Amino acid sequence: MTITAGGGSRAAESRVDLAELERLDAWWRAANYLSVGQIYLLDNPLLTEPLRPEHVKPRLLGHWGTTPGLTFLWAHLNRVVVRRGWDALFVAGPGHGGPAVVATAWLEGTYSERFPDVSRDAAGMRRLFRQFSFPGGVPSHAAPETPGSIHEGGELGYSLAHAYGAALDNPDLLVACVVGDGEAETGPLATSWHANKFLDPVSDGTVLPILHLNGYKIANPTVLSRIPERELLALLEGYGHEPVLVDVGADEDPMVVHARAAEAMDRIVDTIAGIRARAARGELGGRPRWPVLVLRSPKGWTGPRVVDGLPVEGTWRAHQVPLARVREDPEHLAQLEEWMRSYRPQELFDDEGRPVSGLDAAAPTGERRMSATPHGNGGELLRPLRLPDFREQTVAVPRPGAVTAEATRVLGNWLREVVRANPANFRLVAPDEVASNRLQAVFEVTDRLFTGEILPTDEHLSPHGRVLEVLSEHLCEGWLEGYLLTGRHGVFTCYEAFIHIVDSMVNQHAKWIKVSRSIPWRRPIASLNFLLTSHVWRQDHNGFSHQDPGFIDHVVNKKPEIVRVYLPPDANTLLAVMDECLRGRDLINVVVAGKQAASQWLAPDAAIAHVRRGIGIWDWASSDAGVAPDVVLGCCGDVPTVEALAAVDLLRRHLPQLRVRVVNVVDLMRLQDPTVHPHGLADREYDLLFPPDCPVIFAYHGYPWLIHRLTYRRHNHDHLHVRGYREEGTTTTPFDMLMLNDLDRFHLVADVIDRVPGLGVRHAALRQRMLDERLSCRAHTRRTGEDAPDVRDWAWPG
Repeated sequence: MTITAGGGSRAAESRVDLAELERLDAWWRAANYLSVGQIYLLDNPLLTEPLRPEHVKPRLLGHWGTTPGLTFLWAHLNRVVVRRGWDALFVAGPGHGGPAVVATAWLEGTYSERFPDVSRDAAGMRRLFRQFSFPGGVPSHAAPETPGSIHEGGELGYSLAHAYGAALDNPDLLVACVVGDGEAETGPLATSWHANKFLDPVSDGTVLPILHLNGYKIANPTVLSRIPERELLALLEGYGHEPVLVDVGADEDPMVVHARAAEAMDRIVDTIAGIRARAARGELGGRPRWPVLVLRSPKGWTGPRVVDGLPVEGTWRAHQVPLARVREDPEHLAQLEEWMRSYRPQELFDDEGRPVSGLDAAAPTGERRMSATPHGNGGELLRPLRLPDFREQTVAVPRPGAVTAEATRVLGNWLREVVRANPANFRLVAPDEVASNRLQAVFEVTDRLFTGEILPTDEHLSPHGRVLEVLSEHLCEGWLEGYLLTGRHGVFTCYEAFIHIVDSMVNQHAKWIKVSRSIPWRRPIASLNFLLTSHVWRQDHNGFSHQDPGFIDHVVNKKPEIVRVYLPPDANTLLAVMDECLRGRDLINVVVAGKQAASQWLAPDAAIAHVRRGIGIWDWASSDAGVAPDVVLGCCGDVPTVEALAAVDLLRRHLPQLRVRVVNVVDLMRLQDPTVHPHGLADREYDLLFPPDCPVIFAYHGYPWLIHRLTYRRHNHDHLHVRGYREEGTTTTPFDMLMLNDLDRFHLVADVIDRVPGLGVRHAALRQRMLDERLSCRAHTRRTGEDAPDVRDWAWPG
């Protein structure tokens, strides 16, 4: 059923008394006044004297068009919080709604509590105005500096996913998420409408999506504002919502508008309360139809109607700065002053610039203020995970290479215990890949969350599951970010090639963390943990489209103090790495590990020590004890480690006098200079591992040029030769994939012969033999469809 909130006279048709409506309107006018002031003013914040050009900023940067709708919604949500005593979180989806959310935080007093120099008086108001979109100030969108915000407004499309992530395991929380109609055109947002199928009405909170239709983007109409109303409502009903529509006209009496909106809000919260009550009694009988509010209001509502003879309010021209030449054009300056005085600031602020008492009465107090909710500063709510001892899940390794195991399957056993020990603050998210990535042990203690129809043939589906799976990397990422930003923990597992889909989302999260670290009142949150598997070297069956290790390159572009990249070579190191990642704060951890059965190299204690070092010599594989090495074989990643060790085996058999050192890297950032990354090795330590004049053949999981980039300042860089993925892929066998990219053991041996002085001439026949072995292996794959047994079944001789 669609509800359209009715109109009518202000005297007769509202359940809200007139005094309450007047408080609502005053609060809204104050928020709008403060928003306009932020966009325009340097001085004269209370308009105690006529506005002059020098009172106006030289560069006008900001967005007015969406702002009055946001302040209007905030005011009405405040009324809900005050009346119902609910905890609420406001997520501002429109990209540049910064003036609104900063203004509301200042009105509620939170801003001055967080930033005492921006006091709740005329001097503080002046600072509030001056800092907005000003050098050394604050951004024009919701950002870490904005109290109560968990959502970076710098890129559109993620607000609704963040809102649902925030609601998970927060049964007492209402998350009001404003979706701009421009934002609604993005792919991530379109998918996020389906997130209502993944909320448990008993154990999770409630998300109230608010589709704000103001008609325009920067220069074009929005799709949802121009389709017929019945089509729009049918779309929202099709997503499983009950739409509640509030239409606003620019010429309407504000009291009538407020009464209509308040009535709609009352209906919405009554519906929400009813759903939750029935769910608690076990009377729902299926997935509920949660309400969605559709607010249709003019773009730039309450702003200038006409500027320079052209319509502005209700058009795309209201999107940014409606009056652009205020300093140069006296008419624009006069219009700005008229606009600001239309909010009647003398009724809203006293002579000292403090909000009058009536404004405070319209807002909640303490942590019930949406700008002060601890859910908007999740580190305040964060509790450490109870992490079971991962040593109980390790693989016994009597000697290197003596046993095989599937690394992620072993990890799955430990994650099962993590889920068991943390039933309300840990989530595993994946785009339909938990079982595919061998983590299915978690289903021994939980299910996939799903509130839709469950068939007898389905497995591990439940309205109470702790695992979130949906075939949208965007939604998975948004869920987890919202969950972390509100004080919880989680892991995102994904096929390596397809994690690129969320590159831009990770960008924004990295920027959020970077800025948050410099804000004293922003408390650290749990790290964003990526487990990437089904990786490039074992996507031979899916082919070229599934072969891309470049997410590592993308992530290392972020601030070094935020990024960690781990490539554990076996199951025990993977366990130790993930334990460390789940203990971290304010980091983005990328872990790449294979899921296929593979040789295990390190016993548990050795694995732990290796992870703590991040890099180290594997003396059991080396032959340089007590002497300088002739060559160093470096390796990073599980498959490259196998090939490097297989190459060492060949060198031992054919060149037994060659002194070979094997160096394995599990923490990729150890290769960097310590002045660049906090995990970087000091030059002296690096030189001990990789002597300056010694050839280094480095087998790397990803694109080889990244290793050169990380080590370009090192003393032996001229002697470093890296093999890795060269964008050569197809549907073929695992070893043929390696040969396509010259990362196979035979090519590594040839590289050693080429680069160790004196070997080339003396051992040209061995080099030729290695290349012949490659030809033979390729011919075998073409003839039989599988790798040659001596390659496929190779094991470290021990």
